[in-house]
Formats: sequence, C-alpha cells, structure tokens
Amino acid sequence: MNRRMFIAAALAATAAPAALMAQQFEVTRTDAEWRAMLTQAEYNVMRREGTERAGSSPLDQNTAEGVYHCRGCDLALYPSRTKFDSGTGWPSFYASFENALGTKVDRKIGVARTELHCRRCGSHLGHVFNDGPPPTGQRHCINGVSLVFRAA
Repeated sequence: MNRRMFIAAALAATAAPAALMAQQFEVTRTDAEWRAMLTQAEYNVMRREGTERAGSSPLDQNTAEGVYHCRGCDLALYPSRTKFDSGTGWPSFYASFENALGTKVDRKIGVARTELHCRRCGSHLGHVFNDGPPPTGQRHCINGVSLVFRAA
C-alpha cells in the first residue's frame, strides 16, 4: 500500500463515524459516556462502525423466542420470528420492527453497501444485503455485540 492509498483509507475510516455523529438522534451521549457503558469490542462496533469476528456472537445460534434490542438505547429492533441462519457467522434477520432502523451508504471497503444503525441512538448494527429469504429477500447481517436479547 503506498502512502496516498494509506492516507485515503485512514480518512475514509474516520469520516464515516464522524458523519454518523453529526446526525441528530433522540438518545445522545458523550464519547466518555459511551466508553463507560460499553466494552471495548462493543464500542468499536457500535460507535466506530467496526465488525465483530464471524462466529464470535452466541446470538448467532440463538433460537429462543423473544426480541432483540439495541444495546445502546434498548430500542426493540428485531422480533425473533424474523431471524434465520444465514450461515455467515453473524445474527441475520429478514425484517426489523417498523421505524427501528436508520440507513446510510457505506463505502469503506470500496463498494457501496447499505449500513444499518439504530434510528434512536445511531449505534452501528451491521449491513443489509439482498440475498435473504422470503418474504423480503433481505439479509440484515448484524453484529451480535450491538444487540441485547430478551426472551418472551
């Protein structure tokens, strides 16, 4: 990687979280407050738009009935009935609760993807892809550290 590519990659990596922080959300916290309430892994994913290692979340294999909530603000995001095993190593859903998510274009890896975040606190959740099951055909590929599961 030459110097120009390194600088461009570094700027792209810092621009996305800054753009998200510039948006207005119902639930806001200072960076210090986020760091105090989240583990380093949770902070890296939820506030810096990182990605947890595939297969690292126990929620990927969870089949219990209940609701998946945002770890950052407790907003209900996904009913368990929309969860499916995508074989990717991340919890996957074909639909969320209405008005639970926000989206933005993510170009960090050089191609445009649709990023999903909590509409109430802005926490990064993952990405949506068009290779999911019926009825939506979508796969919401979500970082487990961004979620809290509550059994029904």
